[in-house]
Amino acid sequence: MFRELNIFFTALSFFTRIPFPKWAKFDKAYQHEAVKYFSIAGIIIGGLSGLVFALCYWVLPFHLSLILCMVFTTLFTGALHEDGFMDVCDGFGGGWTKERILEIMKDSLVGAFGISGILFLVLTRFFGMASLSPGDLPVVLIITHSLSRTLAGSLVNSHAYARTDNSKAKDYAHKLSTGNQLILWITGILPLLLLQDIKYFLILIPAFLTKFFLGRYFQKWIGGYTGDCIGATQQVVEVVIYISFYIISMHI
Repeated sequence: MFRELNIFFTALSFFTRIPFPKWAKFDKAYQHEAVKYFSIAGIIIGGLSGLVFALCYWVLPFHLSLILCMVFTTLFTGALHEDGFMDVCDGFGGGWTKERILEIMKDSLVGAFGISGILFLVLTRFFGMASLSPGDLPVVLIITHSLSRTLAGSLVNSHAYARTDNSKAKDYAHKLSTGNQLILWITGILPLLLLQDIKYFLILIPAFLTKFFLGRYFQKWIGGYTGDCIGATQQVVEVVIYISFYIISMHI
C-alpha cells in the first residue's frame, strides 16, 4: 500500500505543483509505473478546476469565471502540457527530419509555430468551454482532464519512445503491464458515468480518433513519441472533448 502511495504521488507531483510529501519515498523506479495514475491525477486537476469555476461563477460573470478557471489550471499544472504542445508545434512545423524535429523540440526557445499554435488552442478551449452550460461544466472538466490524460498516457504502450538521449520523460517511457493499463483506462473512462446519460460515451470516438491520428503522425515523422508529444496529445484531446460534448448535447 505504501509503495502504491509513493507511485501515486510520483504521478501527482509530475503533473501538478503539489509537492512530493516528505513522509513518502521517491524512487526513480516508480516513475514508469506512475503512468497508470495519470487518469486519477486528471480527475484531481479537473475536480479542482471545476470547484474554482463554481466558486467564481457564484459571484462573477460566466466568461470571467471561465478565464479564472483556465488561469488556475495552468498555474496548478505548471503549464506542463501547454509547453509540450508549443514544442511539438515548433518541432513539427519547422523540422523536416527526425533529428531536426527532436532538436527543435528540445530548444527552450518558442518560435512562431509554437506561439501561433498555443494562441489558437487557448481560444478554442475558451470558446469550447463557453459553449457548455455552467451547470454541466464542473463535471465536464473532470471528464476532460481524466480522459485526455488517459489517451495521452496510452502512447506509452501503443508507440515507442523516440529519443535516445536522456530526458525528463524517459523515466516514464516504459510499457505498462496489462493490470496497470486497466487501471489507467478504467479510471479515465469511469467519470463519464457522472453525466448519467449513455449517449455521452460517444465522446470516446472522437477522443480515440484524435489520439490515433496524432500517434500515427508522430510515428511517421519521428518514429514514436516524446514527452512533448504526450503533452500535445493531452491538449488536443481536451479541446476535442469540449467540442464533442457540445455536439452530442445539442444534436443527439
